[in-house]
Amino acid sequence: MSAVNYSAQLASVEDAKNLGLLSEEYDKIKEILGRTPNFTEVAVFSVMWSEHCSYKNSITWLKTLPKDGPHMLAKAGEENAGLVDIGEGLGCAFKIESHNHPSALEPYQGAATGVGGINRDIFTMGARPIAQLNSLRFGDINSPKTQWLVKGVVKGIGDYGNAFGIPTVGGEVFFDECYNVNPLVNAMSVGIVKQGETVSATSYGAGNPVFIVGSATGKDGIAGASFASKDITEESAKDLPSVQVGDPFQEKLLLEATLEVIKTGAVIGMQDMGAAGITCSTSEMSAKGEHGMNIWLDKVPTRQAGMHPFEILLSESQERMLVVVEKGKEDVVKKIFDKWDLNCEQIGEVTEGGQLKYYMHGELVADVPADVLVLGGGAPVYKRDYKEPAYFAEAKKFDINSISEPKDLKPVMQHLAKHPNIASKRWVYNQYDSMVGTVNMSTNAPSDAAIVNVKGSKKALAMTVDCNSRYVNADPETGCAIAVSEAARNIVCSGGEPSAVTNCLNFGNPYNPEVYWQFVGSIKGMSKACLKFQTPVTGGNVSFYNQSSYEGPVFPTPTIGMIGILPDKTLQTTLDFKNEGDTIYLIGESKNDISSSEYLYSFHKVKNTPAPFFDLDTEFNVQKAILAIIKNKLINSAHDVSDGGLFVTLLESSMVNNLGFEIATDSSIRKDAFLFGEAQSRVVVSVSGNNVSALETELKKQTISFTKLGTVKGNSIVIDGTNYGTLNDYKKAYDTSIEGYLS
Repeated sequence: MSAVNYSAQLASVEDAKNLGLLSEEYDKIKEILGRTPNFTEVAVFSVMWSEHCSYKNSITWLKTLPKDGPHMLAKAGEENAGLVDIGEGLGCAFKIESHNHPSALEPYQGAATGVGGINRDIFTMGARPIAQLNSLRFGDINSPKTQWLVKGVVKGIGDYGNAFGIPTVGGEVFFDECYNVNPLVNAMSVGIVKQGETVSATSYGAGNPVFIVGSATGKDGIAGASFASKDITEESAKDLPSVQVGDPFQEKLLLEATLEVIKTGAVIGMQDMGAAGITCSTSEMSAKGEHGMNIWLDKVPTRQAGMHPFEILLSESQERMLVVVEKGKEDVVKKIFDKWDLNCEQIGEVTEGGQLKYYMHGELVADVPADVLVLGGGAPVYKRDYKEPAYFAEAKKFDINSISEPKDLKPVMQHLAKHPNIASKRWVYNQYDSMVGTVNMSTNAPSDAAIVNVKGSKKALAMTVDCNSRYVNADPETGCAIAVSEAARNIVCSGGEPSAVTNCLNFGNPYNPEVYWQFVGSIKGMSKACLKFQTPVTGGNVSFYNQSSYEGPVFPTPTIGMIGILPDKTLQTTLDFKNEGDTIYLIGESKNDISSSEYLYSFHKVKNTPAPFFDLDTEFNVQKAILAIIKNKLINSAHDVSDGGLFVTLLESSMVNNLGFEIATDSSIRKDAFLFGEAQSRVVVSVSGNNVSALETELKKQTISFTKLGTVKGNSIVIDGTNYGTLNDYKKAYDTSIEGYLS
């Protein structure tokens, strides 16, 4: 028998507040239970009712996102990850999640365990992960702390992903002072599964045994979900026990054992133990299956002796799963996990009704209904007040005429080429193995989206992560619509057709009305764009409280992860100029606009301006035209105009094969706007002479604006007859600038 009478340790309202609950939430718990809860029970509610698990401050708006589309196999919230039909009897499972707060305190393990957790969400469904991407945001690159964070995060992602054996094929890195204290680390995983071979995160069948499999449970990660649901402060270092420790080699074993056991048909349901650990997996699986569980916590394999019930329940130790097995097939499951040298212990059984009963050495230490703990059940739902911040109206007053055009463009070009937000991220991606598993088709052929092979099929997958958080900060609704549109544009420019979206919504404190206004606007913009492109939102996560007590909130950063399908691998389109003498076209319309551009923000230091020009209908029509000309095989390259404007787009297309360009600008538009403005819905393509006429005919048929810019020529940059130097001048700065800061 336990020496401690845990059930008698009643929790006060102060205990609840210390665990992150509101006093009214404590009262609601008492009402639900019909009695005063004990400490273990309040601890259970504290993690499950945290923002990280319950989405209590966001679910009202999340429900407005579009969830239906032509390829959907599982809608948002139905499974651990989104699932779309890619044809030929195959499904693609994918999801993106954040690991921001852990990475802010312990960047190596914080980032590594973020990679591990998102991959488990994929293979728990029965899908084999085939690719990873990430979206990273850091503060001032000149800061020693930022440099420490970058090195730790990148090494954590690389070490875990490389050892686990899944290639990292794409991502983005962005620097701004708003992320000085609170970096953002968003990890995405993509997997493939045969339709009909998936397993659900559910539990049913009274008497069916419940197993914990994988690693032993320790004190790392305790209350990590609650930790992720509060601001970063000077005291946050004390929360280091909330940072988990990962083991990629253990995860590799768990992957293989999991996929093998699913094929036996012995598994009723399975769920990764991520945020809130055993508490989350037992409650969510039980609520979904409308059953209960008896769980014997003393049966859980632990790494430390004498762990209390709340520590076992709340631990977020990595590489663990909860598996409900069909009664009578226990030995089938045990043999497989024994073969892979992994723990496989029965810790409970499924019961009728919806009650979760947790026991420790025979003592009932917690007794709670499963459905009140989970999203869509009895967890609290709040509609927060929001108001437009003063800076928004002020930004609209920006007048391009207040900015003097530079007399010499070359210093601007050099500034942009070496700026950390634009320059090569080779120092980062060289630490990632992009070829392990031999699925990546585009390592040596750069394209706007990553292209990943689907073995045994003529199809391929296109995937990307995108968000210009500066645009979102300038105008949340427009900026988030741009994020969706750019993700789609990157897939289209690579030859793919956009299919579906996962998102990672990174914002400040939701109790701040101005932050919540940013969140609401972003949801509206995402909904509008996803409906236009027929790319439903399959899931993701919300990460609030990304702010510090002394530097305020980060830029609103609704990161978009998008999947697309190449119907034919031969349609893969890359961004590099191929041949001397090819004609360069700009598809889409240039605008007299420099708002929120890297040029205006970092060169002129003007930081409060509107989002760049954007029209959703125009964007849709441009992408439709790009798909048509790629399908007809009329172009040799395609590269979208984004950060750094047209100049950077041309430079990136030139540097790959050391083929320069000679172009003319439009005299009706300011030269700095033409070259460095970031007006949306534009793509640069190159075309061989024999296809020029057919290309123009197709674009006219599509009624799309286009401009013949010039030609691929030499290895210099020539604009309006002025030579601005050789590609080597820019390539050296582009390739070494970030590495110079971090080496």
